[in-house]
Amino acid sequence: MFAAAVLGSLVVGAALGVVARQTEAGWLTDLLDQIGTIFTTLLQIAVIPLVFTAIVVGINSLRGLGGGRTAARLGGKTVLWFAITSFIASLIGIAIGRIFNPGAGGLGGVTATAKNADKAAKSVDHWGSWDAFVNGLLPENFVKAFSDGETLQVLFLALIIGAAAYSLGDRAKPFVDFTTSVFEIIQRYLGWIVRLAPIGIVGLIGAAVSNYGDALFRPLFSTTLAVYVGCLLVLFVVYPILLQFVAKVSPLKFFAKAGTAIQFAFASQSSAATLPLTRQSAVNLGVQPAYAAFATPLGSATKMDGCAAVFPAIAAIFVANLAGVSLNFWQYVGIVVVAVVGALATAGTTGWLTAFTLTTSFIGLDAKQVALGLALIYSVNPIMDMMRTATNVAGQIVVPTIVARSEGLLDDDVLNSPTDNPLHTDDGSAARHTEPAPA
Repeated sequence: MFAAAVLGSLVVGAALGVVARQTEAGWLTDLLDQIGTIFTTLLQIAVIPLVFTAIVVGINSLRGLGGGRTAARLGGKTVLWFAITSFIASLIGIAIGRIFNPGAGGLGGVTATAKNADKAAKSVDHWGSWDAFVNGLLPENFVKAFSDGETLQVLFLALIIGAAAYSLGDRAKPFVDFTTSVFEIIQRYLGWIVRLAPIGIVGLIGAAVSNYGDALFRPLFSTTLAVYVGCLLVLFVVYPILLQFVAKVSPLKFFAKAGTAIQFAFASQSSAATLPLTRQSAVNLGVQPAYAAFATPLGSATKMDGCAAVFPAIAAIFVANLAGVSLNFWQYVGIVVVAVVGALATAGTTGWLTAFTLTTSFIGLDAKQVALGLALIYSVNPIMDMMRTATNVAGQIVVPTIVARSEGLLDDDVLNSPTDNPLHTDDGSAARHTEPAPA
């Protein structure tokens, strides 16, 4: 029912956007934009506290699966599979980029708006260096990381504090219990907001169509299409192969149980906001709840095959073509390296932007051309981001499923049970999950 409502809201939103654009009804455009903004704001309110509490609780939930060595092995395997799938996704991005060759021969007179050009210049200045990434990893102080909404810094703090609490055992139990309670409160809040998704999606899609119209597709059609094709290959070819032959899980069963989370990610364009659905989808697929509580929060911040692997590869080729530069073998290797080892840099709502600028700077593309390419991409980014985020979230569920199978933590009885609705649990609450093991 929820899935049908989401799909219906996409159609209604697009139709209202067309009406607003064709009739030049400014009031309707403003209304749609306000609805979308309110929905997005309500989601983003919870992102920072959700990332922190989810990771702290997730790390400590591993206690129920064994000792420190078990936790380290699970963490290591999870990160390894994050890297493997990012490697594959980046190769697909490069292949699709070479086939579609976006930006070759120019864009037929299409120019970036002044607003987008200004945004692009600022983005390249602030996000385009590895030094900025490394320096931005460490917060000046605990409170500032939260107040400034620095997701990467909050992630770093959560990993350190979660590990410290794990090492203290029972002495840290009051803190872990408190954090778990806060985590559950945030999830309940997000569950209520998720139920408003069809209304929010109408606003988001309607405003995008009304404001941009054909600019969402035509001027950068080849680039947008390349991103979609690359992500779809990862989503419906790579992941099903890994599920079928490595995790021994039917791809049909996977999409039946993870479909709602993937659809919500497509509409909301936020991996973090989708986390409650992501985690419950993994549990519904038979992943041990204690492990799912650790792997999915980590994945929501660092596992982004759409934003950090497929997209940067295609975008780098696009920028190179605009500049009339032919990328060499080592530059393609650089694209893959950034996708595999730079995934952490994508933490936060600007993950695609960070991945784009890190990739283009790492392979040595001219900053002015990067800014031009970014300014043009901004005009189609709302549509690109839908597919990228859906791919991100699917990968955040696939990897825990693979690792759980390899560690004997996948319950086939749960996996083969009738399809679960990740918006509903026994007490009727939205997006509330199985309790993690006590600290």
